[in-house]
Amino acid sequence: MSDEREEPETTAPDSTDRTDGTGGATPGSTGESTAPGGTGGTTPHEHRAHEHAAPPVTGRQRLVAGLWPPRLSRAQLTVAVLLFVLGLGLAIQVSSTSDSGGALRGARKEDLVRILTELDNRTQRLEDEKRGLESQRSELETSSNQAAEALKQTQAKAQQLGVLAGTVAAQGPGITLTITDPKGGVEADSLLDTLQELRAAGAEAIQINDIRVVADTYFTEGADGVLIDGHKVAQPYEFKVIGNPQDLEPALNIPGGVVQTLEKEQATADVVRSQKIVVSALRPSKQPDYARSSSQ
Repeated sequence: MSDEREEPETTAPDSTDRTDGTGGATPGSTGESTAPGGTGGTTPHEHRAHEHAAPPVTGRQRLVAGLWPPRLSRAQLTVAVLLFVLGLGLAIQVSSTSDSGGALRGARKEDLVRILTELDNRTQRLEDEKRGLESQRSELETSSNQAAEALKQTQAKAQQLGVLAGTVAAQGPGITLTITDPKGGVEADSLLDTLQELRAAGAEAIQINDIRVVADTYFTEGADGVLIDGHKVAQPYEFKVIGNPQDLEPALNIPGGVVQTLEKEQATADVVRSQKIVVSALRPSKQPDYARSSSQ
């Protein structure tokens, strides 16, 4: 017997897959390991593909993808353009309305009351004129001597038209407006605005310095200053106005009105009420060349 001990035989690992009792391959028998935390049967390639997969799409992303790029038909594009134009027009209208009402937004309570009173007075004047015309018509219809009544009313109307045309002198209650312009900032358009405001307030006869104001009066800028109907007028500009003083004076003093506008031009406007204003400047009476009364 030999002194050497026989080393115990070691069995080399079987290179073939071992199967369990069901005939399936046991994990790890092929030398491929399962990824940590992964499920059995997931290969490293599949695991890396899973890691690089796109994140899920959110609802907002789907909404954006549906709206952009826009897919518009010709009819939808036409409607969009029309709506844009309509919105632009409304915005411009609102902006202009806001600008025109800026002076009233900053007005005091008493100024607003004054403006409303002036509007009421204008309405009352129109109502009075309407009643006067209706009374004249009634007198013509009921008068026994219609010819004499018609002549009387015609003469009265001719007198009124003469006052408006500036061919006859006039007197009555009213105001005197004196505009002093030491800086020379008052231009023709400012005087025209003043005239228009007085007319709107019910002025019946107006004289500026020595010039009678009528329907076709015009203002221009000359080399030496303001011209009225082609005649130079020097300051101070004195307006003699016949009308209701309680209507005329507030119309000039409303917020953003004539007086405030002149003050911005460094001019002053003095208004004096009077129960007797005389408008003596006259216009020559002109006979029309071609127009004739249709009643002749």
